[in-house]
Amino acid sequence: SALRHFARQRDATALREVAEADRRSLLNRLGRTDIADAVVGADSGLRDVMERVAQVAHADAPVLLLGATGSGKEVIARAIHRQSERASGPFVRVNCGAIPGELVDSELFGHERGSFTGAIRDKKGLFELAHRGTILLDEVGELPLELQPKLLRVLQEGQVERLGSPRTVD
Repeated sequence: SALRHFARQRDATALREVAEADRRSLLNRLGRTDIADAVVGADSGLRDVMERVAQVAHADAPVLLLGATGSGKEVIARAIHRQSERASGPFVRVNCGAIPGELVDSELFGHERGSFTGAIRDKKGLFELAHRGTILLDEVGELPLELQPKLLRVLQEGQVERLGSPRTVD
């Protein structure tokens, strides 16, 4: 049993080393030090897109990115974040479609202790965690309609109201 565990651990370590070597090789061929260094195609086919990224990165306003699944919306969102004044803050990606309906309000906006059964402590929501950074709401169309007024308040006024709290957080 211990021998099997050791063998599995050794195999996992070997696989990690191979994957890391492949990653370094790929980065070397691309002339990069990190996969997030640049957007592939930024100097050629995506030049117009990258010009728009530079334009919106300096605006302190919400940005709506539209495109099919796999079209690179998150890559563009990260490029906007890196070029913005919020670059030193966090980049928080939220897959709105993966949050169970009954938890969406608490996950996005946070909650106060005692606001519902099981709320044993105050909890910051993802909007608060992204403060001074960027939040990407992937699949935002999957959010329940009843959350739209709270989402609109965040987008227009920059204010978050935790579940069970009478006050707002800026």
